[in-house]
Amino acid sequence: MSTATIVAQAGSIGPGLRRRVLITLCLTEITSWGILYYAFPVLAVSISADTGWSLPMITAAFSLSQLAAALTGIPVGAIIDRVGPRTVMTAGSVLAVPALIAVALAPNPVVFFAGWLAAGVAMGAVLYPPAFAALTRWFGTDHVKALMILTLSGGFASTVFAPLTAALVQQTDWRATYLTLTAVLAIVTIPAHLFGLTGTWPDPPTAATPADDDHAAVSRSPAFAMLVLASSLGAFAAFAGVFNLVPLLIERGFSPSLAALTLGLGGAGQVLGRIGYLPLITRTTARGRMVGTLAITAVATALFGCATTAFALIALSIGAGVVRGIMTLVKATAVTERWGATHYGRLNGLLSAPMVIVMALAPWGGTMLMTWTGSYARTYFVLAAIAGMAALAATATIPRSRSEVRGP
Repeated sequence: MSTATIVAQAGSIGPGLRRRVLITLCLTEITSWGILYYAFPVLAVSISADTGWSLPMITAAFSLSQLAAALTGIPVGAIIDRVGPRTVMTAGSVLAVPALIAVALAPNPVVFFAGWLAAGVAMGAVLYPPAFAALTRWFGTDHVKALMILTLSGGFASTVFAPLTAALVQQTDWRATYLTLTAVLAIVTIPAHLFGLTGTWPDPPTAATPADDDHAAVSRSPAFAMLVLASSLGAFAAFAGVFNLVPLLIERGFSPSLAALTLGLGGAGQVLGRIGYLPLITRTTARGRMVGTLAITAVATALFGCATTAFALIALSIGAGVVRGIMTLVKATAVTERWGATHYGRLNGLLSAPMVIVMALAPWGGTMLMTWTGSYARTYFVLAAIAGMAALAATATIPRSRSEVRGP
């Protein structure tokens, strides 16, 4: 289904409201991702050194938060479909404050795990899926451009908050750092969600077909099942590849600093991919974009296992980043392109949940594959095969009754 089939809601949804909503969400996504997600990998070693808790145990607590976020996203999507994002995203920001305080002050692992469990619920209410649902409804036919702007700004979360977190922990300790970041989160996101997401919540657009209006039937359809499978396999391959890239590069002879720089250049590639998404949709179909990006992911991942020169590995990192940037928007628009925006929040929550789960398991899974295969290079061949299976599954993600057209 073309995005042009999404019916824009008339009346009170003026450009001023849309502009305010987009600016609000760009600000809160940078802050929420930066503090709730990207601060942890910067602080994990300091937490372990200070508390004596093992790094795997600490990482397990963070993985628990991702599982909680995945499960929370399902009811959150349904709530947003009915009443809009203001209440649920504000509540998520409020919940994040005591959750991170519990993490920062945890005297033992039980409280630490409980804090991350609550933080995961908050993430499910404030990160990309609810923001995508908000923009898809408010922007109507212009939602792809809005999603591109949001993900471009969200890409700066690690750029802003990873160095800030590192600077804070050098001056204080990890507990004080988390308390400081919690104050920033509260000051920025709670009032922004409370006052920036006000305005008329449009009625859902009219479904193009009666079948699209039955969200339960859509969620049980073979096409939706294959979309979940393709997206989840692709997410596992991509994220396991990212988390194991630095060890692979060191195995290839890179210094730790050059390996970290190469990983960072992959992040720059994601920005390029998101910028190029709008021209891409005018020349391709929804199925073509998904199959193509997953197939290229498979090829690039296999090449990581083969390449040995610094130039080739750096170029592959940038290229793989471009594909990941495109894939973010392919997945964000997958529901609307196939079933319209009538039940976007609910269906996207169901689609996102297993993806978030496999993303949480990807670092551990990649490490297990390395243990099984005996090297990071061979691990990337296995990940390439998984991405190839995702591309194959993506060929069956269009409902049989739907004829494909290119984007606007």
